[in-house]
Amino acid sequence: MQLIDIGVNLTNSSFHDQQAAVVERAVQAGVVQMVLTGTSLDVSEQALELCQQLDADGQRLFSTAGVHPHDASHWNGDSERQLRQLLAQPRVKAVGECGLDFNRDFSPRPLQEKALEAQLMLAAELGLPVFLHERDASERLLTIVKAFRDHLPAAVVHCFTGERDALFAYLDMDLHIGITGWICDERRGTHLHPLVGNIPQGRLMLESDAPYLLPRSLRPKPKNGRNEPAYLPEVLHEVARHRGETAEHLAAHTSACARAFFGLPVVS
Repeated sequence: MQLIDIGVNLTNSSFHDQQAAVVERAVQAGVVQMVLTGTSLDVSEQALELCQQLDADGQRLFSTAGVHPHDASHWNGDSERQLRQLLAQPRVKAVGECGLDFNRDFSPRPLQEKALEAQLMLAAELGLPVFLHERDASERLLTIVKAFRDHLPAAVVHCFTGERDALFAYLDMDLHIGITGWICDERRGTHLHPLVGNIPQGRLMLESDAPYLLPRSLRPKPKNGRNEPAYLPEVLHEVARHRGETAEHLAAHTSACARAFFGLPVVS
């Protein structure tokens, strides 16, 4: 089986000086390609640098570039110029992580919306897919994305943790869905169990969101409590169980979906 992890925060400080080992463990576990998440302009630069440093052949590591809603208050007149330069790099495969977070509200909501709209406009202009973040803001996100949807090649709601109505609204807008280890959490993720079977093949992708969201079903658990792409097979098996699919079948179609969404090369 070959897996693609569409959301890895490899720039996180918990991975400091261990990034190469983390990538190697992932590959050994069957995670053959990874998309590193850019959450600010600085982090997007760092993600791109890691891709270039750790994967000279350009076959395994790719990245996104964008401004997370938590950092939306830092969006200014120069941000678009910097982001446009990042998006011109061949390793950068999507705009994001961008979106709305009305749960923590680290940036004022009007500024979140302004930064999101600017990034959607840029994605539409450049013909790039979008890597979306949403917490407690599905209705507003849908309204904003709808205005751009016809001009975007594709968009994924990453780390989907919402309810049935939000899922079906995203699917009705022809959005992709990313599922993480949240589905392995018996305290807060069981509502996803009956929902994941409704996501059509070709619209479902898997992600670790490492170092966050260590699957609670993982045995044995790492002593450091840190999630890694190498643990993505745990998410695979949990999703497969609730979709009534074999792990092999799920790995094949989610990886094909990710490869098409991000325009990734085929690896042997």
